[in-house]
Amino acid sequence: MERPLTQDIRPDGQPLTIDEYEHTGGYQALQKTLRHMTPGMVQEEVKASNLRGRGGAGFPTGAKWSIVPMGADAPHPKYIISNSDEMEPGAFKDRLLMEGNPHQLIEGLIIGAYAIEADFAYIFLRWEYLQSARRLTHAIREAYGRGYLGGNILGTGYSLEMRLHTSAGRYICGEETALLNALEGKRGIPRSKPPFPQLSGLWGRPAVVNNAETLSYLPHIISKGAPWYKGLSRSGDGGTKIYGASGRVKRPGAWELPMGTTIREILEEHAGGMREGFHLRGIIPGGASTDFLIEDNLDLQMDYESCQRAGSRLGTGTMIILDDRTCPVGLVLNLIKFFARESCGWCTPCREGLPWLALILDAIETGEGKPGDLEILAAHCRLLGPGHTFCALAPGAVEPLQSALKYFREDFERHIQERKCPWR
Repeated sequence: MERPLTQDIRPDGQPLTIDEYEHTGGYQALQKTLRHMTPGMVQEEVKASNLRGRGGAGFPTGAKWSIVPMGADAPHPKYIISNSDEMEPGAFKDRLLMEGNPHQLIEGLIIGAYAIEADFAYIFLRWEYLQSARRLTHAIREAYGRGYLGGNILGTGYSLEMRLHTSAGRYICGEETALLNALEGKRGIPRSKPPFPQLSGLWGRPAVVNNAETLSYLPHIISKGAPWYKGLSRSGDGGTKIYGASGRVKRPGAWELPMGTTIREILEEHAGGMREGFHLRGIIPGGASTDFLIEDNLDLQMDYESCQRAGSRLGTGTMIILDDRTCPVGLVLNLIKFFARESCGWCTPCREGLPWLALILDAIETGEGKPGDLEILAAHCRLLGPGHTFCALAPGAVEPLQSALKYFREDFERHIQERKCPWR
């Protein structure tokens, strides 16, 4: 089984130096790109691979790039940004890549920059990732020293400057337009679209924002080609995926596996199954802002289309496992409190609705719930859903709640009837 993204990560947890990365074939894809391919050829290869964004939305990467104005008349400077602001609860896949093989991300970011004729590249990093920041800073310095960054890279005439930007923090900065505002030194709030960032993004110039895992795949696609990438998968979505599992499993962690690997295989073979004395009740498949799945979905393939058909989303692919000794009401309350705190406050449904949901859930959890509370919760799941808010924060926030009401309604009812949390 090929694991291109993680195969060279050292078991001792130390990052690859630039010498070690070059020894594994690192920066060969960049040389191929700059010496033998036009930006349009790079875009076409990525389109043919059907590489989709690994940050959660799953938008085709090549199609995203194709909106950027190209050629002599295109406005400059142009920007490309690695969205490394991994603040989704339960997600830790990008951290694995940045800390274990930072040059892989840097090479992918340079290739992506060349594909859209960008002049500047940024890595927008979650501030808590201090280890990632240290290792990326060192790796960027090494890349400049070898001539992979700066002016006239490898004598090809292409120039690119790269900087690491450590975010001040806030979940909303994972949304690409809020990220752009934060990068400009403004309040991290989403922008209206259109105009789309590819046309008017960072400082009003064309900008592309791609997830760190997405960018890390570019050197491999350029080196081995789109058919190879598609052949790694077990589904229509190509490549491998870094899946994760947290909760009361025997071996919490993250593993690179073929796209379309089933939940059962991830949970039982790689995470080791449930801990002794615990049984599975539910799975949040793609980080905290996705709908619950249940034991009936264990044989579901973890890919974009399969998860959507099952009523959830692949998201980040990092599963949160609910066991039979954890209160689902308390779990959802914890998530809603997080999302309420992280709301940027720009639109009323999110700013007012999420704290109200947290208050109702807290009352239910502490034995002060009232008949009719569940109907209010369900109504808010609709009112905060897609199309009612400025961005996707609130619609994502209510996904675990709306599915918990579907699958674990009796647990909510017991809290109200018994006027206490049965798990306490």
